[in-house]
Amino acid sequence: MTQKTTLPKADTAEKTRKWHFLDATDQVLGRLSTKIAVFLMGKHKRDFAHNTDCGDFVVVINTDKVRITGNKLEDKFYFRHSGYANGAKTIPYKRQMEKDSTKVLELSVRRMLDDNRMRDKRMKRLRIFNGAQTQFPMPKTEPKAAK
Repeated sequence: MTQKTTLPKADTAEKTRKWHFLDATDQVLGRLSTKIAVFLMGKHKRDFAHNTDCGDFVVVINTDKVRITGNKLEDKFYFRHSGYANGAKTIPYKRQMEKDSTKVLELSVRRMLDDNRMRDKRMKRLRIFNGAQTQFPMPKTEPKAAK
């Protein structure tokens, strides 16, 4: 019995992309980020390949209602550095959630994706909103007119 390995083509991966809509209300940050990363990479698909970008689009709403476990509300910090001397900045999780809750989820998902050339392309397929009232335009599924 011979077995064949089929690899997805880049053009078929573009055509078969789907949209996933997730609500972050009362979801744990890490578990939600893992689910989003799997959708963006395409690991949930049967024809997944590491060297092909075959992931889907993901829309997340209500990021201001995401929750974390343990004592991270006081202990978790976000660190960045400008590159200059004394350029280190740390922002507590609580203040970052008040300022921009979409940044918390975006950083979490970004750090779960592989650090390669496809990461930025995958992150462009992620749409994050902090309220439920957001009106997101649905993709057009109408076929193009024949010439």
